[in-house]
Amino acid sequence: MIPENRLLSMVAALATMESMTSEHITNTGSVMANHGSIQTPAQTQLRRDGSSNGGPSERKRDLRWRPAMLHPASLRVLLPWITSIIGISSALCLVIAWFPSTVWNTPIVSSDAPAHYYFIRRLLDEGLGAALHLWPHNSFYPPLFHVCAYFVIKIAALFGVQCSIYAAFNITWIIASGVMFPSGMLVLCRYFLQRWNRGNPISNLISRISQASPTSESSSVSESSNVSNQQVSSAVNRQYNATFVLQNLIGLFVPVFAVSSVCHPYGLLNAGPLIAFGFATSLLPFLIAATLRLFDAIAAREHIVKWLAITAIAGVVCLVAHPRIAFTYALILVPFIVLRLPWKLILGAFIAMCVGAVAFVALMLTSFKSDRWANPASWFHSHQPSKNLWESISFCFTDGLDGFPAILFALLLIAGTVAAFVCAFRRAAVRSSDSLSAAVSTVAPAFSADADALVSDAAVSAPGVSPVSTSGLPAASCSDAADVSLFAPSEPSRPRRNDRLRDVIALTAAFLLVTLVYVCTVTLIGALPNIISAPWYRDENRIMTMLPLVALPLLVIGVNALSECVSVCAASASFVPSASSFSAKNSASSVPSLSSASAVSSVKNVSFASNWIGPIAAFLVIAILAVSAQIVCPSRTAARDAIIAHSSLNQSDPNEQLTEQKITVLRKVMERTGTQATIISDPLNGSMYAETLFNASMLYPIINARTDVPSVPFGKVETAFASGDGQQVLGTVCPLTDAPEYFLTMGDQAQSLQSFPYRAQYDSFHNEELIDAYVDGGTLVKVADYSQYGQGWALYRFGCAD
Repeated sequence: MIPENRLLSMVAALATMESMTSEHITNTGSVMANHGSIQTPAQTQLRRDGSSNGGPSERKRDLRWRPAMLHPASLRVLLPWITSIIGISSALCLVIAWFPSTVWNTPIVSSDAPAHYYFIRRLLDEGLGAALHLWPHNSFYPPLFHVCAYFVIKIAALFGVQCSIYAAFNITWIIASGVMFPSGMLVLCRYFLQRWNRGNPISNLISRISQASPTSESSSVSESSNVSNQQVSSAVNRQYNATFVLQNLIGLFVPVFAVSSVCHPYGLLNAGPLIAFGFATSLLPFLIAATLRLFDAIAAREHIVKWLAITAIAGVVCLVAHPRIAFTYALILVPFIVLRLPWKLILGAFIAMCVGAVAFVALMLTSFKSDRWANPASWFHSHQPSKNLWESISFCFTDGLDGFPAILFALLLIAGTVAAFVCAFRRAAVRSSDSLSAAVSTVAPAFSADADALVSDAAVSAPGVSPVSTSGLPAASCSDAADVSLFAPSEPSRPRRNDRLRDVIALTAAFLLVTLVYVCTVTLIGALPNIISAPWYRDENRIMTMLPLVALPLLVIGVNALSECVSVCAASASFVPSASSFSAKNSASSVPSLSSASAVSSVKNVSFASNWIGPIAAFLVIAILAVSAQIVCPSRTAARDAIIAHSSLNQSDPNEQLTEQKITVLRKVMERTGTQATIISDPLNGSMYAETLFNASMLYPIINARTDVPSVPFGKVETAFASGDGQQVLGTVCPLTDAPEYFLTMGDQAQSLQSFPYRAQYDSFHNEELIDAYVDGGTLVKVADYSQYGQGWALYRFGCAD
């Protein structure tokens, strides 16, 4: 017969084990264990008693106990790593399989692509010192992506491999999109999973059985009582295993979900490509996770310096990738700041945001001259809505997926969010109940002095039997999907905050904020939508990247909450004791008691149904979603086809940026001029690609060389060339370099670049009458005729004294 104090210590140990998060057990490998097993103090005491007394029955029971409780610590340590590696490897394979093969040797022909290629070329020519002034006019541009591509080329050279600029560009993009982004999303989602699973309602039901053990008045059932508690301990351990396995199964699919949507990373490679912003987006999940850890450290008042340093480093890295990512970061973090920080820090954070907003406005006013600043309704005057209201909202709720996967994702997101709110509100209601605290203190006053860490025992209802409750509390049912565990990790001398509720509210609010910005961008017009979406240039592609950052964490905790609800209902249905199994424990307590045989039978029923039905259902649903998203993906396929079309040289329009004829002409030009001579040409005719294709020295290596910046030749050359004055032209062009200066004509501007707002500044460079006049006056001397490739195509040399 087990004394009552030993039974109480066993239950306390079980509840303590229940409250431990998977992170704690994974890090330690065992709980009060030797040889990688999870053991309770009661189990250790039983083994000692068996050794000292030499009782064979005790030793046999100990041998039967240990196999049920033994779980190798190595598995708990390795399983998260194994699932992470498999998930990230799967995401990388998906990105590589999607990546267009046509862009390994030829450039992506788009608006921003030449600039990124040029930045890499400049780093190769001038070294890492050029990272702080990558623009042609030597101003700053976020260099992190281009520095990484530079190192790819240098590392390849160490092994004797010559890596082109285009190959380095592609490899860097694949690493960022296929490794960094899914890894960051996995870190972020596992953070929310660990917070959500601090305690689980299933183990609470089993703990109720363990507390309803027989009294010491019946010596005939003492043996069965011991076995019952052993079975309970094993069941609680199995329940922890189910939660642990579910976390890792969800973690297995998070990297795949991260690269399943066209929102990111695929959209940005096609739009521009917006490489630097996409690179910063791929790093942003690490910064968000570090910031949330910092908030936890502030709440616990420990490790603050550590997480502050980590957050600062991650923030600097993201800003070096692209400073504008700060707007995405602030938008997503605002709800967490409001819900999880002390009011003084909330005030400080919003003051910092206001200062940043003022600085951004000042930068825009000084960098971009416009007469429309006072009229926000006229901003982005050329922007046209691309979706109606229903299309834009549904796009957000489906995370940019297509067809059946989109419908399934939206259903899981909505149902999971509702379930998460039910769980979170139920837990908050239970913890805030004064009657519960009073009931716990009367039932188990020796367990803990912290009343917030205790929850009273609620009776389990059975068909045909009135629910038995303690202190007038309601009986457990399927609606008890919130955590009502006996113990929960909390800060010393401080009530534990409602982490679940705060996380669900914050994630939902962040998702709605992102949805608002997206709807304003793609559907609404007017002053207010312009102001709201201005930090992202009212660009749909930039705002799309925010959706996975908020939708995936919300989906993950939603699926976890749905699994929890299913498991609670299964546990309640499995544990259905008859009225005859109840007996009064003693006159001083109203806690119901079960016969040991009934307890063991109930535990066996609960152990599988409640522990594994939820995780198995969750696994099947997310597996179906992950697989179907790779089968039905027309949006991703369309983005890939668009990039292939952009990188093709077989264009129907001979004036497009790059064609077979233009590649041939540029090669012939370089054979004549060499790499030192300066070549002036309209960049919108595709001549700018000669910079990275053949290492030419183009005066205009990108489409926007910024003529409004002082002390640079670009605006001066344009003004002089448009003047018609040959002496002014030579006086402006000839001093540019000591090497010869050439002028190249290759037809009109490409149709694909007609959206460039400053294209008119280059009109004089393809004005045939003006060019003929300079030839007649000796300002230009024709040195090569390429009219067989295109009308009026030719190479001229400026008539400088050199």
